[in-house]
Formats: sequence, C-alpha cells, structure tokens
Amino acid sequence: MKVDRRFDQFPAPPAPGSDVAGISSAPGHRLTLDVRELGAKGDGTTTAARGLYTRSTMTLGPLLSDAQQQVLVAERALLNELRTSLAQSGADDEAVAELGRSIAQLDELFLLVVVGEFNSGKSAFINALLGRQMLPEGVTPTTAEINVLTYGPAETSEATPGRTRLITAPIDLLRDIHIVDTPGTNAVIREHEVLTTHFVPRADVVLFVTSVDRPFSESERLFLESIRTWGKKVVVVINKQDLLEEAEDLEKVRRFVATNSEKVLGAPPAIFPVSARAAMRAKQGHPELWAASGFEPLEWFIRDTLNQAGRLRLKLLNPIGVARHLVKTQRKTVAERLDLLATDFATLDDVERQLTQYERDLARDVAPRMASIDNVLLEMDRRGQAYFDDTMRIGRIVDLLNKTRMQESFERDVVGDAPAVIERRVDELIDWLVGADLRQWQAVTSHLATQRAAYRDRMVGGDGDHFRADRARLIQSVGSEAQRVVETFDKRAEARALAEGARNAVAAAAATGVGAVGLGAVVTMAATTAAADITGLVMASVVGAIGFFIIPNRRRRAKRDMRDKVADMRTRLSTAIRTQFESETARSVQRIRDSIAPYSRFVRAEGEKLTASKAELERCGGELEALQARVEGMS
Repeated sequence: MKVDRRFDQFPAPPAPGSDVAGISSAPGHRLTLDVRELGAKGDGTTTAARGLYTRSTMTLGPLLSDAQQQVLVAERALLNELRTSLAQSGADDEAVAELGRSIAQLDELFLLVVVGEFNSGKSAFINALLGRQMLPEGVTPTTAEINVLTYGPAETSEATPGRTRLITAPIDLLRDIHIVDTPGTNAVIREHEVLTTHFVPRADVVLFVTSVDRPFSESERLFLESIRTWGKKVVVVINKQDLLEEAEDLEKVRRFVATNSEKVLGAPPAIFPVSARAAMRAKQGHPELWAASGFEPLEWFIRDTLNQAGRLRLKLLNPIGVARHLVKTQRKTVAERLDLLATDFATLDDVERQLTQYERDLARDVAPRMASIDNVLLEMDRRGQAYFDDTMRIGRIVDLLNKTRMQESFERDVVGDAPAVIERRVDELIDWLVGADLRQWQAVTSHLATQRAAYRDRMVGGDGDHFRADRARLIQSVGSEAQRVVETFDKRAEARALAEGARNAVAAAAATGVGAVGLGAVVTMAATTAAADITGLVMASVVGAIGFFIIPNRRRRAKRDMRDKVADMRTRLSTAIRTQFESETARSVQRIRDSIAPYSRFVRAEGEKLTASKAELERCGGELEALQARVEGMS
C-alpha cells in the first residue's frame, strides 16, 4: 500500500525522484510511506513483523552535525560488516534480515512501541497521551492488529497488508514520533502475541504498560526479559492508579514493579504510575483531574528524553542493541557448534587410535600364529633329519635301491600330515583375522551410534540450520555404512576370499600352479617336490657309491639339502601369508578410514570456519561496545 503524506517540519526535502532506503520522494516536498505485507509460515501463523511499520522520513544525514554524521557513517559500516559476518558464520536468514531492517531503521521516524498484557489499558493510555479517542478500548483483546499512529492532516484509519492498521491524526507529538499499539502479550489469540514479540526489535523506545490490579505478572516478566535481550530502552507505566484509594498502596505497587523490573532489566527503569482514564477526562474538559492522573511527569519525561538529541541517540543505539543481541546469540551458537565439534574431533581421534591399535594388535598377535605354522615345517625338517640318519646306512641298502618305496616312506614318515596341519592353522589364522575385522567395524558402529544419540540431545539451530543438517547427514551416512558392513558381514565369504588370496600368494611364491583346491594342496605339492628331490639325491648316493665311506657323506648332503629346502619353504610360506595378511589388514583399515573421510573433512572444515567466525564475532562485539559508548557520549 502506498500513502502520500506532507511533512513540512523537515528543513529540506530529498532530491526529486531519489530513493533513500526504500523511501520515495517527489516534487513538492512529499514523502511516500511504504507499508509492507507480512509473510506467512507454513502453519498459517503470521510471521515476524517484517517491514510492518511505515517508512515516513528522510535519511538522518541532512539533520546531523559533522561529528554526528561521522558516527552514523561508522555505525552503518560496522553494521553492514556484521551482517556479512553473521551470514558467513551460519546465522539463520531471519537474523541477517533482522539486522538489515535495523540498519534501514536509521532512516525512519522515531518509533515508540507500547506493549503490555491485554486489559492493562494500553489503548486507553495511548488515547490519553494523544488527547483523542484514536483506539478502541475494552475488557477483551480489542487490539488484534499492529496500530501505527503517525501524523497526518486529518484523522484516517486504514487497514494495510500484514494485520497492520495505519492511523493518522493532526497531533503535534506524531510529527517526530510514530506510536505503535500492539496486541496484548498474553492474548488468547496466539497470533496477536507473535505480532507483538516480533515488532519489539524495531522499537527505539519500549513503553511497557502494566496495571495496579495485576502488577508485573509472570507473563509480563517473561516478556520484559525478551525485551532486555534486544538492548532496548524501557519506560514502565503503571496504569489504573485510580483503582487504589491509599497512596501507601500505590507506593507498594510501585516498589514491587521497580524491584522486579530492575532484576529483569539489570538497571532501574523510569517508572510512572498514571491513570489514563483521569488524564483523558482532564484533557476533555475536566482539568481538575490532571494532577491526580500522574500524566504530567510522564509527558515532561517524554519531551525531555525524546527531544531531538535524545531521539538521535536512541535512534542510533537501537540498531546497536539489536546487533549486540544478534552477536551474542550467534556467538553462543558458534560456541555450541565448536563444543559439539569437539566431541566429533574426539570421536575421530578415538576411531583413529583404535585403528592404529588394531594394526599393532594384529601385527603382534599374528606372530605366534605364524610361528605355529612355522613349527610344522620345523617339525617336518626334524623328521627328515631323523629319516636320513635311519635310512642312509649300509643296512638299508636294499630299501635305498627301491626309489618308489623310498619316496613313499619319505612322504609318509617325513611329510606326513604337515600340509593338512598347515592348512588348518592357516584357516584358524583367517578366522581370527575375519573376527578381528568384524569387531573393529562393530566398534566404529558403536562409537557413531553414541555420537548420533548425543547429537539428538544437543540440537543446535533450527530445522534450516545447514551445519546441523550437514553434520547429521554425515554422521548418519558413516554410521549407516558401518552398520551395513556389520549386518552384511559374511564370515564364510570373507574367510574364503582370504584363503584364496593366501593360497594364490603361496603358489605364486612357489612358482606352482593355482589350480589346487586349497593351501594344503599347494604345500603338499611343494613338499612332494622336495621329497622327490631328496629321494633322488638318496638314490644318486647309492648308485654312485664306490665304497661304504661315500654313504655318510651323501647322508650329510641329503640332510643339508633337506634343511635348505624346508627353510626355503618356510620362508616362502611365511612371507607369502604374512604379506597377504598385512595387505588384508591395510585394506580393512583403509575401508574404515574411507567411510569416515567425508565426516572427517566436514569436521575439520567446520572447525576452521567456526574458529574464524568466533574471532570475527568477538571483534565485532568489541567494536559495537566501543560504538555504543561513542553514541552515548554524543552531544
């Protein structure tokens, strides 16, 4: 809605056709008021009063001295810088927009917002202050809209979008000040309270109306606490003092309100007991009621406090208060996020420590298992040495000449069940490694499940919070992957894959074909080859013997060759199996690290971003404090 009004009190109009902070001007010293429509939430309730009130003034610039102009320029620069910092720190869009609206308020008329519970007499008080019956009064929640009262050549009342009503009247007080009447903070209609709550940040001064019959109720205390967070100047009005006949009773109420207000606000506010009804009657022809109404001290206070210099200070302080509130809120959010990330870092460190320890434990525990396999070959070598001592002698010459019998006895007495024992112990080693791998995935799953539970208990930000959403998604995805691995973990398949890898590795090391059915078959092939070689050596010893003295020499050579071949087999078998198992361990650990990598990258990146945001917000907070002191000391 567009409404044109003429404001002759300004010393000079803006340039024709200019647009200053959303305020259009036209030739003839006219300013255009722009009342913006409220948005609506998905649930149908009215949202914050975004741009509710009228924009009906020129920029402050032409009205300021050089020193004041410098302060204004510094404030605009700092607030715009803070707006960028808030966005970069992950503040929600509404907080950033709130600061933007506060910056725009520097170009608006002074805004005095009247708040309080319904039936506290807010509307009656405003009527008495203006000296006209501008607003309806009643014992039920009559104010269902935001009423913006501003100066105009005639009395008008027009509904505007967003549950706002623009009311004009030719009243001098409204030339420099807009008065906003809000729905009761304890109204039964929840939407009314939302309107009021979201309008408070736009106020330059909040006039808080309570009454002697219900002074400083619990809902008033809670609402006053919310006002304090925005750093607003608060003036307290105790209405309906005419209901109390004794001055002593009124003083008790005043002290009660003063004590509790100071507790909430942190400083004693200006307090004025009044009777709006008596003041209105006094202004309408009963001057004898004026003194008893208590309105004169209040009106003098408004004139003295809200003179041009006072309004300027409050106008400049208002965005600073909003900014400090937003900085405090965002710093708390950033601190909570950093605190939450600390648990993420701890979780990642714990998982990494577990993986490192897992590798160490495997390296340590595989040694005795490999030794048990090695011992099978050593025992075979011992039997071979005994076999040659018993066989390669002159008394067994007939047996030595029978190569087939020698080979069969060698395989039976020396090789024996060594391949089967080796295969069984390798299977045990495989089962142990598969079990360890599963337990490690279960440990990761447990850690991430604990983290997800802790996260649900420590929510940060709203549903639109990207940090919260991204973090939840990553924790969930990593936890789901770990859980999937655990739930689909097939011990038999894992064992078969490991056994196949070990068999192929041993076969490759032994330059043996891999068509055998198991590791034991590969070992059997190697052992059988050794048997053939050794028995061949035995036969060569016999056939080539010229005298009995040659047999002992051949026996020593056979024993040495047996030891060398077993040692070679031990080395090849041990190296191949160890290499295969080390590779499998590394693959398992890397698979866990890969599943956590997106979560880890997010935590590191967010940690760096939030640490930088924390420092930036602390800097802005310090500069806001310095700027506030500068404004407060401004003449």
